[in-house]
Amino acid sequence: METVSKNTLRHSVVFLSLLLLFGAAVVWNINTGSVAISVREILTLLFRKKEIESGALAADLPAFNIIWKIRLPRLLLAAVLGGALSLSGFLLQTFFRNPIAGPFVLGISSGSKMFLAVVTIALSASLPSVPVSVTVAAAFLGSMASMLFVLAFTGKIRDMSMLLVVGIMISYICSAVTDFLINFAKESEIVNLTHWSLGSFSAASWQDVRISALIVLPAFLCTFFLSKPISAYALGEGYAQSLGVNIRLFRVLLILFSSVLSACVTAFAGPISFVGIAVPHICRVWLKTAKPVLMIPACFFCGAVFCMICDLIARTVFSPTELSVGTVTSAIGAPIVIWLMAARGAKRNE
Repeated sequence: METVSKNTLRHSVVFLSLLLLFGAAVVWNINTGSVAISVREILTLLFRKKEIESGALAADLPAFNIIWKIRLPRLLLAAVLGGALSLSGFLLQTFFRNPIAGPFVLGISSGSKMFLAVVTIALSASLPSVPVSVTVAAAFLGSMASMLFVLAFTGKIRDMSMLLVVGIMISYICSAVTDFLINFAKESEIVNLTHWSLGSFSAASWQDVRISALIVLPAFLCTFFLSKPISAYALGEGYAQSLGVNIRLFRVLLILFSSVLSACVTAFAGPISFVGIAVPHICRVWLKTAKPVLMIPACFFCGAVFCMICDLIARTVFSPTELSVGTVTSAIGAPIVIWLMAARGAKRNE
């Protein structure tokens, strides 16, 4: 009974801490930049928007535009996509039963880049620039195509480690095709592809936030409702089948939701590495449990906070030069994964 109460207290503290960190990250992101805005002014501009727009309340209009047109959509997109990327990583690690499985490893980003290269080169002759909507659609289709190839092998390959290798091989194939296509691309197209492949939230708009939320939030809810089957599957396919879980359908749903979540990220922000691998490990350490009913919301909120902080670092640490968010997540996420793996190995040797 005492152990249960301690675990409940730990879980409550973790979720409360994540909530506080989320709030702090929101204020910190809005407050920090080339134009500093006080916390009091932020609250006024956020909660009295209609009065300011109608002219009933005098306000600093440049600060109002900076918050509502630049910083707020950017941080919300980082939060939604960061949560999606972390949750996708958790689902893939569960599916493959492998701690290094993640969206970046399994060819999702490579498939996006390949489709984007094809579309960019194909349309360059007829259009001066590729519309953003076409770029997003191409990246999304590329991500889904890569995961559909992996999904096609799930019925033929039972060994999860071999299935993971298939995903990695698909990533290499997509990268090879992209490198081949780049030989026939213009210099400006190569620059655009390179910039996109580094990952960034800088082009965020309210439309991007709305579309990504309409994709990510329903996928999050559906994943949460699969908590019990995921918990059973984690204990073995035989055990899950004994509880009435349709393994073939369940595996398809698991890979489908993880693909949709990660495809949405690559479509709107480009490939962002290590978030999907590092954050689930962080949540397991904090919660000291792998129960999906706790891990799913924890991964989502922790991923949101992680990406918001990384994006803040990317745009401010070398201001006015902005780093790609993928560079920051790799620099922070890779050491975290190495440390967690070393700590796990040390515990096993004790």
